[in-house]
Amino acid sequence: MRAMVLHRPAPIAERPLRLEEIERPRPAAGELLVRVEACGICRTDLHVVEGELPPQGERIVPGHQIVGRVEAQGEGAARFAPGARVGIAWLRSTCGTCAYCRRGDENLCLASRYTGWSADGGFAEYALVPQAFAYAIPDALDAPSATPLLCAGIIGWRALKRARVAPGARLGLYGFGASAHIAIQVARHLGCEVYVMTRDERHQRLAQELGAVWTGGASARPPVALDSAVVFAPAGELVPPALEALDAGGTLALAGIYVSEIPALDYDRHLFRERNLCSVTANTRRDGEELLRLAAEIPIRPHTTRFALEEANEALFRLKHDALRGAGVLVP
Repeated sequence: MRAMVLHRPAPIAERPLRLEEIERPRPAAGELLVRVEACGICRTDLHVVEGELPPQGERIVPGHQIVGRVEAQGEGAARFAPGARVGIAWLRSTCGTCAYCRRGDENLCLASRYTGWSADGGFAEYALVPQAFAYAIPDALDAPSATPLLCAGIIGWRALKRARVAPGARLGLYGFGASAHIAIQVARHLGCEVYVMTRDERHQRLAQELGAVWTGGASARPPVALDSAVVFAPAGELVPPALEALDAGGTLALAGIYVSEIPALDYDRHLFRERNLCSVTANTRRDGEELLRLAAEIPIRPHTTRFALEEANEALFRLKHDALRGAGVLVP
């Protein structure tokens, strides 16, 4: 099968992914072999390719927002029939027995494994997934449009929950890429006033189209005090202004798996009056199921830019330089 393979992390400008013909994987017991219809690209893929997430093996096929059809089943993998459309997300497996898993926080499992980092992902024609970690994807949603829901959507939803976003709240979003452009649709569904801070004027226009009541530069001060905020950009320098923009008792969630160094915080300016700062770590399967139900209810309509499989380097380069409208998607 064809796949875009990373042998050594390097800046995306060096185009480190190589199109190769590799052996099609075979499903082990409890696994599904999925023929990839589309795979979204994500900043986490960029962190893997550029080495900000250290390699976990000699080589890897990135990609963790996968929609496809079940091609074959391993022994005992009868949860989905052949031909069923399924989704594969970032969280690939957990131990199921540790204290975190037992209390429902499987995203914190120390033995967790991840699609496109711990095991080969969807920048390929086929991918494997343990059946317990696959999601049912309705045929009514075309594959490229469904892919951003499987990471950008799920992480955006978990970030809103971690930021304690309530219906009707004043919400700030810092950065407006694939995840934020889905999160704003959920927030508007909840009746929130959404204020978007992003450096790119094209992203500001998209935010306005999707219902933002105000947009400004990346670190601009919104015109009202915020009840909740989420930093989607992997930029630690946005944390102090985002905290300053919170009302008393407000909560800021950091949605990235990687964030650059956060400047020193001043207790009175940034944290006093019970302003809260929290992180987001991966997701649980429950988050994914909740988001997919919401996506059908709202309905969420991701904006996508499509690329051929062999254009993965270019797609990630454009993602890094904020040159995508919405989410980028590879279509093998």
